[in-house]
Amino acid sequence: MNLKHFLTIALASATLLSCNAQNKQADETVKTPAPIQLFNGKDINDWTAKIRFHEVGENYKNTFRVEDGLLKVRYDGYEDFNKQYGHLAYNKPFGYYILRVEYRFVGDQVKGGEGWAWRNSGAMLHGQSPESMLRNQDFPISIEGQLLGGDTTPTSERTTSNLCTPGTNVFYRNELYTPHCVSSTSKTYHGDQWVTADFVVFGDSLIRHVLEGTTVLEYAKPQIGGGNVSGYDETQKKDGQLLKSGYIYLQSESHPIDFRKVELYDLESYKDNPKALETITNTILKMKERE
Repeated sequence: MNLKHFLTIALASATLLSCNAQNKQADETVKTPAPIQLFNGKDINDWTAKIRFHEVGENYKNTFRVEDGLLKVRYDGYEDFNKQYGHLAYNKPFGYYILRVEYRFVGDQVKGGEGWAWRNSGAMLHGQSPESMLRNQDFPISIEGQLLGGDTTPTSERTTSNLCTPGTNVFYRNELYTPHCVSSTSKTYHGDQWVTADFVVFGDSLIRHVLEGTTVLEYAKPQIGGGNVSGYDETQKKDGQLLKSGYIYLQSESHPIDFRKVELYDLESYKDNPKALETITNTILKMKERE
């Protein structure tokens, strides 16, 4: 081996080692954040109820409650549901995050619940504050990750982790999407089984719905607009305004539901680092696959 060839190999090796060291150092700086337990398993002191026809903070008939370590939505005090749509808001807004909820539908729908609301609930994303909702407002202006349960009929299909848009619009398949709901590609989850839904939310850019490690729906540019919300303060509905952050709600739409986990990975500090954001997101989603 001549000296020139030797020096070439040495230089290449040194460059490779340097790159590997830099990559290792970069990987070590990308720390996956610990999950924030929005539901602590004990109480809902960090949450605010807003139920239609009632004032902010009034948890009518104890609709939202904690029993047996579960956050439950129940209607045993209702004589009739009467379109008293309820929402429970976590008391801090978020912009870039992964929200993970574990839920199951149980029991029977309360009297007066509408047909479409059977085994129907949701996780509301980028919502307005509960304090800005009026007494008779039905839904918060928000992006809804709709949760649906099947009817146990093997041939009956009913996807979950769908999208609904009370007072909002999104870009879906690169076009402004104005219909109220769009179905995901998920399978049907029948009966009272526990289901884990992840919502990957990157500010006003991208939102992904993930089940069992698979993306079942993806859309972009969440923004205020459209209808499907009533009784709101008009100053809160600025059509065309992109939604960069907001409040997270759990929904009460007339069918009992349990939540045993509501946790959030706050990714705000990585929003300007696309590579780190992708790495952390993939790591968190794979963590669920290994459980």
